[in-house]
Amino acid sequence: MTPTSDLDRVTMIVLRYMRRPLFALLFVYSVGVMGMALMPGRVVDGETTYMNLFHAFYFFTYTATTTGFGELPNDYSDEQRLWAIFCLYTGAVAWFYAIGSLIRLVQNPHFIQAMEGFRFARKVRGNVDPFVILCGFGDTGSLLARGLSDHRMRAVILDFDPERIKALGVRDYTVAMPGLCADASTPKHLLAAGVEHPTCRALVALTNDDDVNLKIAVMARHLNPQLRVICRSTSARHEANLRALDNVTVVDPFEIFSQLVYWAIARSELHNLNAWFVGARGVELGVPVYVPRGDWILCGYGRMGRWINRCLREHGIGVRIIDPDVDTNLAREGTVMVQSNADLSALKEAGIHDAAGVIAATNRDADNLSTLLSVTELNPDTFRIVRQNSHENQVAFDAARADLVLQHSLTTARRILKLLISPLVQDLIDWLAQREPAQTKALVSRLQATMVKAPPHLWSVKLVPGEAPAVTDYLEAGGTVVLGALCRDARSFPEALPCGALAIRREGQAVMLPDEDFPLGVGDEVLFCGVKWVEPMLQATLHNPYTLRYVITGFDESRGYLFAWLEDRLRRRRSDARRNGRRPRP
Repeated sequence: MTPTSDLDRVTMIVLRYMRRPLFALLFVYSVGVMGMALMPGRVVDGETTYMNLFHAFYFFTYTATTTGFGELPNDYSDEQRLWAIFCLYTGAVAWFYAIGSLIRLVQNPHFIQAMEGFRFARKVRGNVDPFVILCGFGDTGSLLARGLSDHRMRAVILDFDPERIKALGVRDYTVAMPGLCADASTPKHLLAAGVEHPTCRALVALTNDDDVNLKIAVMARHLNPQLRVICRSTSARHEANLRALDNVTVVDPFEIFSQLVYWAIARSELHNLNAWFVGARGVELGVPVYVPRGDWILCGYGRMGRWINRCLREHGIGVRIIDPDVDTNLAREGTVMVQSNADLSALKEAGIHDAAGVIAATNRDADNLSTLLSVTELNPDTFRIVRQNSHENQVAFDAARADLVLQHSLTTARRILKLLISPLVQDLIDWLAQREPAQTKALVSRLQATMVKAPPHLWSVKLVPGEAPAVTDYLEAGGTVVLGALCRDARSFPEALPCGALAIRREGQAVMLPDEDFPLGVGDEVLFCGVKWVEPMLQATLHNPYTLRYVITGFDESRGYLFAWLEDRLRRRRSDARRNGRRPRP
C-alpha cells in the first residue's frame, strides 16, 4: 500500500470540507449563467436580443465581486433584470455558505495538524546542513537544543505537547529549529523529521516514558540502521534491550548524577575540569571546590538515591540514609537508616553534627530546599549538595546558596551534547577517572598555560578529504605531519596557536593526551581545545596546502606559476653550480 503524504492529507481534508460549498457555487453559477443567456433582452431593429454565454459569465463575475459595472453589453430588459435579482440573492447565499465552510476548515484541528506536518516535512526536506532529531522537548530537550544552538548545530524537534511546540517558536536560537506536535514513536513522524535524510547525524530520544524511548530507538534502527541513536533510559530492563541494539548509546540520568556527585566528593579536580569543559556557570579552571572527608547524609532513597548510595559505597565513602519509605531491616551493619522525612529530628538522628556533608536528592524541589534550610539551621558548616528537578525553580536554588547544585536534566543534556559535538571529550573524562589524580592536575596546568583566562572552545577535526584536504593530500604524497606542526601559527612562525590536542581516535582506538611529536594519519579524528578564534585559523591550515607546508617546513613556497618557474630555475642553477664546484650566483 502506498503511504499517504502530508500533502495528500491536506488535499483530502480540503476536498472533504469544501466539496458541498464548491458544488453549491458551481450549481448556482451554472443555473445563473444559463438563465441569463436564455432570458430575452431588448428589442433592437425589430429583433429580440439575447446575451451570449461569455457576457452572462462576465455579468456573474463582476456581481460576485460586488464591483457592479452596470448593464453590459446593452441595457437589460425587465426579464433580465428580474433574473439578475434572483442571481444576486442566490449567489450571495452560496458565497456566504462557501466562506463559512472555508472558515470552519481553517479552524479544524485536523487541517491545522496536517498543514503543520506538511510545512514541517518541507522544511526538513529542504535542509542541507547537518542536524539532529530531538524526540521530547521537556527540560532536558530544551537545554540540549540551547546547547546545540550555541554550537550552531541544527535540530528537528518532535513532542506530543502542543504547548512545548508553541514555546519553541519564541526561542531565540541562532539556527532554525523546526518543531512538530506529534507522537515521536510513530514511524511516519520520524520519516517526516528526516530520519532517512542524508544530513541527519543522530536521533536523541528524551521523552519521560522509557517505553516510548525504547520504541523510538527500535523504529529508528529499522528505518535507518546507519543512524546513531542516543536514548535516555532509567530502567534496567529497557537498558538491556537498548544495549543489545547496534549503534545505540544509552544515557542514564541517575548514573550520570551519581557519577558527578562522587567526582565532586572524591575527585574534585576532575569534577572541576568536567564542569569547565561544559561551560558551567562560575567555574574557574584549576579552582576546585574543597569538599570535606567523612560520612555523608543522603536524603532521598528513590532510584537516584540508590544510584548515589551504590556509587559512593563502591568507592569507600560512608552513607547515612534518610527516607520515609526506606526499609530499615535491609540496613547493613554499621549503616544508619532513618525512616522519616529529612526534617530537623531526622537530621539529628542521622548525625548531622559530625557528617561531612548532606545530599538532598529527592524528586521534589520543595523537599530538597526545605532540607537545605534545616541543615543550615543545625550545622551551617556542612557541605550541601542538592538535586534540582525543574529548571523553572532556578531562581529559588540560586537564592538557597548551596555548595553544589546538580540539575539532573542539565547534566544529562550536557552529557548528550558532548556525545554529539565532541564524543572524545567524554572518553577523555572517563579515561582520567581511571587514572591517578596527578594526570588530571597535569592536564589542568597545561590547559591553564594554553588558555590563560579564556573560556574553553572544543571542536573535533577528522583528517579526511572533505574536512582536511591539504593534510590528506600531503600525507598521501608521502609527507609526515606531526601534531605540533599542525598547531603552529602561520602568522608568527614557529610560535604555537593557543590550542592543544586532547585526544586522537584512530581506527576505533583512542589515544589520550598525545604529545607534539605524534604523527598524524589519514582518517584520524583529533579533539582540540583552544581559544575560539583558533578554529578558523586551523581550518585555513587544513585546507590550504601552502599554509600547511609553511607550518611544517618554515619555507613559504611561491604560489604563482611564473614565480614558481623562476624559483625552480634558480634552484637548479644553484644545484649545478655546487656540483661543478663554482660559487652560486645570487
